This record gives sequence, C-alpha cells and structure tokens, in this order.
Amino acid sequence: MQSNTLAPSFSEETALLKVRMAEDLWNTRDPERVVQAYTQDTVWRNRTEFPVGREEIKACLERKWVKELDYRLIKELWGFRDHRMAVRFAYEWHDDSGHWYRSYGNELWEFNDQGLMQRRLASINDLPIRESERQYHWPLGRRPDDHPGLSALGL
Repeated sequence: MQSNTLAPSFSEETALLKVRMAEDLWNTRDPERVVQAYTQDTVWRNRTEFPVGREEIKACLERKWVKELDYRLIKELWGFRDHRMAVRFAYEWHDDSGHWYRSYGNELWEFNDQGLMQRRLASINDLPIRESERQYHWPLGRRPDDHPGLSALGL
C-alpha cells in the first residue's frame, strides 16, 4: 500500500480500493511489507494484544503467521467517513495439527493525511471448521478478482 495514494477523505471508489489494497497486502503474509502501510506510532487492538508502533506490529504479525498457516483473507468495506473506515473480514487458516478455522471480525481504521493507518481496532472470533467447509481455495497470495467476496459467499 503506497502512502502517497488513496489518502483521506475517501470516496466510495477509493474506500473500496483501499480495502482491497489492505487485503492484498495482508495476503502476502509478509510482516515487513504489511507494516509499511501503518504510521511509525500506529496503535492496534488485535485480540488480546495492544501493540504500538511498527516494530511491535511486525512482531505481532510474525507470531500470527507462524500459528495461522495457509492464511487466506477477504475484507469488505462496511462504511467510511473522512479519515475512518469500518471493515469486516473473514479468513481461513489451519494450525500445525491440521485443524482448520474461519476467523471472523470487524476492524475500525483511522488514517493520517498521507493515507497511512494510525489506528486499527480489531475484534476477531475463531470458528473451527472441517476442511470440507473451506471456501477459500485460491493459491496462497492475492485473492483472484473473480473469487467471490464475503457477501457473495454468504459470510
């Protein structure tokens, strides 16, 4: 996500694009790349962790993707205004024992004037699923453009 593009205030078109850019970035599962979309002093609430700043965020993401294997994420815009967005998401992953999960959540995002995220508040719930219940089957990385989003999947 480039900080010089898609800065507030957002239109519906740029808000949708910003959400897709964030989804694509997270689907890289590369903490070093992901943290570049956040301010140096970004503040998060992520499950039971409250990291502050890029270094703590990077460590949080490193721990996440060691545990959450074959992670695939879909995000969907819920609403936006000025420097803020509300996003819902669901992602599928498995643990090192092969147990699959679908994690659902909502995020509140706040951006600075340059378009970097300065606050991310996430609420996340994990639902154990059978492998046969998985709905995200694209190769690891970016979700293909023709793959349905959350609403189309009934999630």
